[in-house]
Amino acid sequence: MTDDGTDASEADGGANDAAGPSDDEVVRTAAKAAEGIVFKHYDQSTVTDLDVTVTFEEGVLDVDVYLNAPEDAEPDREAVAQEAVETAGEAVDELFAE
Repeated sequence: MTDDGTDASEADGGANDAAGPSDDEVVRTAAKAAEGIVFKHYDQSTVTDLDVTVTFEEGVLDVDVYLNAPEDAEPDREAVAQEAVETAGEAVDELFAE
C-alpha cells in the first residue's frame, strides 16, 4: 500500500519552513501512526512480519506498509495495511497543521 501525498511546504516550492517539522520528525510521525493502526487491530504475536517504509523528500510523503498476518485474520490484512497508510498521511497532515 502506498500513499503519495503532499504537504504544505510544496506551496512554497518545497522549501522547508524553519518553524515546520523536520523531515525526520515527519517520517517518525508517519511510521508511528501506521504501526499504531496495525497493532490496534492485531496482537503483536499475530503479526509475523511488519515493514513500514516511510520517505519524505521534496515535500512528498511516501508510505508503504507490508503486513504479514494470518490469512483468516479479522479484519482483513489488506484493509488494515490501507488504513495504516491513510492514517500515516493524516498524522503528517496534523503535524503540519500545528
